[in-house]
Amino acid sequence: MTLPRLLVLTDRTQCAGPLPRAVEAAVEAGARAVVLREKDLPGNARAALAAELAGILAPVRGTLIVAGRAGGGAVHLAARDAFPGRPRPALVGRSCHDLAEVAAAAAEGCDYVTVSPVYPSASKPGYGPPLGPAGLATLARATPAVYALGGVGPEHVADCRAAGAYGVAVMGGVMRDPHSVAEYLSALHNTVEDQP
Repeated sequence: MTLPRLLVLTDRTQCAGPLPRAVEAAVEAGARAVVLREKDLPGNARAALAAELAGILAPVRGTLIVAGRAGGGAVHLAARDAFPGRPRPALVGRSCHDLAEVAAAAAEGCDYVTVSPVYPSASKPGYGPPLGPAGLATLARATPAVYALGGVGPEHVADCRAAGAYGVAVMGGVMRDPHSVAEYLSALHNTVEDQP
């Protein structure tokens, strides 16, 4: 599976309306991979939401990644979650915040990691001071697919890619304005030709 350069993470508390409408608008703007968080929802409600979001992504052959070990075909793990057993999901990502976590994720076979916070972010409090581009560069050397997360705006994309990030992961910015996906994709497109 080819990973897109942009991951959209959900947070229904930051949406102006229903989460599925925000995701639909983000997909219309070009998003092709969405990480469903919303871990506080009861199991049945979360499963129904996952099915609805998968239906939104299906016509564009997008990927729904579900946070947590019970995600199905594509999962996104927290830093301390155990790696899934067999059968292995087709896509496994992990949230990381330091070099040890990134190295461990690479060693266990994660397909990608998000590293955060790269910039100051109200959505990602409590994980220490922002890494900045220099800190991101250190972590990006440990595995081939690192997504910069935390306070990343379209204006930061070039610096994140120059630091070695494969792409960017965005939550608050896209949840508040799903149409901003086009700005992120434009910024990413301008860096792809310059970076491997």
